[in-house]
Amino acid sequence: MLLDDVPVEVAVTQQAAADAPVLQVTLKGTGNRRNVRAEARVALARMLSLGLDIDPFYRLAAADPMLAPLAARFRGLRPPRFASVFECLVNAVAMQQLSLEAGLTLLNRLSRTYGASLPAAGSHHAFPEPEELAHVQPDAVRALGFSLRKATTIVAIADAAVEGRLDLESLATREDGQVVETLTQIPGIGRWSAEYTLLRGLGRLHVFPGDDVGARKNLARWLGLAEPLDYAGVQHAVAGWRPYAGLIYFHLLLDRLAARGAFE
Repeated sequence: MLLDDVPVEVAVTQQAAADAPVLQVTLKGTGNRRNVRAEARVALARMLSLGLDIDPFYRLAAADPMLAPLAARFRGLRPPRFASVFECLVNAVAMQQLSLEAGLTLLNRLSRTYGASLPAAGSHHAFPEPEELAHVQPDAVRALGFSLRKATTIVAIADAAVEGRLDLESLATREDGQVVETLTQIPGIGRWSAEYTLLRGLGRLHVFPGDDVGARKNLARWLGLAEPLDYAGVQHAVAGWRPYAGLIYFHLLLDRLAARGAFE
């Protein structure tokens, strides 16, 4: 990631159990920058939700026979956020109608092509800043495997951010409906991308992106439903778990990844 305007490789390892975790953070490529450690602390606190009190969620889960086993299995999970709303929104565009694996492949190509590289390890790149994608020709992004529509949307978002027509970080001060309205005015951004940004970019844990097809299937499977859920059905199903519907989203994603053997 970029810290104090330089690309830094950041590695985080948990050293203790979930009930009393200790994180070991290693920074590479910092040079003599004094501000890097402070910026890393702020960035990781955001990305790993370190300041979030999750005890109320576990109290909710303990009283719910359906939720309790899922919460216990992944106890200690803190909802991950992206380093910036821009990174989150570009990720949302890349992931539209693609599998997680395919979307990540595209994002890795985008970072390798346009992101700043770590001097000590040229194969490692930070996620591109808006300035690095603004004014890039959409066809150049398309050549990485993106559809032309997605490429055009990504460049348009970067251009608007650089030119000051779109202040993504200021969305943190707006209500959900205002955020969705602002983002869906961007061609190529629909309700799913906007709600994904609410959850993954702004940390709105009451949000369960109801247009996420994979999440719908995960939820229906977990609930033992024979019929698929639509958007309204998702919102009704998770209503009893608000304000932690977004945490259900993350737990079900991990549950599905574990079933695929992604981790033990």
